[in-house]
Amino acid sequence: MPSLSVEDVKLCSKIIKDVITPLGGLLFAKGKVLLPRDMDILQAFLIQQVEVEGNDAETKAGEPAKATAKTTSVKANAVVKDKSSTPLHDEYDKMLALIKNSYRSVTAVTLPIFELRSQLEALIGHIKDYHVLKFVPRMLNEQDYNYHNAVLSALTSYKIAQWCNYPQKDWMQAAFAGLLHDIGNAKVDPMLLHKADRLNSEEKEEVRRHTTYGYQFLRNVTAINEGVRLAALQHHEKIDGSGYPLRLEGSQIHIYAKIVAVADIYHAMTRERAYKKAESPYIVLEQILKESFGKLDPIIVQTFIQKTTELYTGTQIRLSDGRTGEIIFTDRANPTRPMVQVEGKIVNLALERELNIKEII
Repeated sequence: MPSLSVEDVKLCSKIIKDVITPLGGLLFAKGKVLLPRDMDILQAFLIQQVEVEGNDAETKAGEPAKATAKTTSVKANAVVKDKSSTPLHDEYDKMLALIKNSYRSVTAVTLPIFELRSQLEALIGHIKDYHVLKFVPRMLNEQDYNYHNAVLSALTSYKIAQWCNYPQKDWMQAAFAGLLHDIGNAKVDPMLLHKADRLNSEEKEEVRRHTTYGYQFLRNVTAINEGVRLAALQHHEKIDGSGYPLRLEGSQIHIYAKIVAVADIYHAMTRERAYKKAESPYIVLEQILKESFGKLDPIIVQTFIQKTTELYTGTQIRLSDGRTGEIIFTDRANPTRPMVQVEGKIVNLALERELNIKEII
């Protein structure tokens, strides 16, 4: 029969011809019955048409209404944080949709690595417009935390590799490491990942297994190097051997894992989650600095903090007490505590320790 537009295909239709991605990979094989999640995957891969069995396939009663209700619910709970329509935001949203569907389907189908690479390259093409402390995605909701963390960690890991003067060939691989470092969470019970209460010891152990699950998912994926796989396994290792899952030390930890560890901690702590409020990026930087004494790579941490706090004079900020002002001077010895002008007065945050910069406006 003729191909149907994806928008016209009904749920539970059977595909009668392999669905191929724009880059030639097999997305769905002939005979596949389309479920609600599959429709999202088709859209994420920009598939326009598919061939299905018959043109009057019956949809299960109530499913379209449920799908619509779910979509409406997610949109209602989403927090619009930024209405910018920049190319960076556009490519970010495409990357977010693709990584979301990749995480959801990785247990059943091969990871679409070439599509991920293509979209990641399109996103990195606008890296000059990305500032770690200032960039805010257009829409955020708690259910999508892991996917935002993946895309943001990819951007930040690329920046860190660049700032640390690693060979250019490592920059994109570091970004891949950031993008895929938590893919093992696809095998972890979502109830644990979004649980508002403290996890018990058994639950903690299950969540920690996402590192080994991630390595297993990536072990046979081509077009990424071993460092990307090891970043999934090692990004919770600590230099002093106190991390997991293998309690590795210092040079035993791959450099991509050390980079991703910093990016992951920063974005995890500055994003709203079911069980914690978002923290001030400047407070998070100070906590990361403390972790550089035995836990995180000190050179990566120092470079990250120095570069992210290189804000121009006049940058508008909001303090922890609610007042707004602007940065007038940053002492490189205290990069997280610049001098700010507030209500006509100069406030030296290095001296007034009870205050901190809550956000950049």
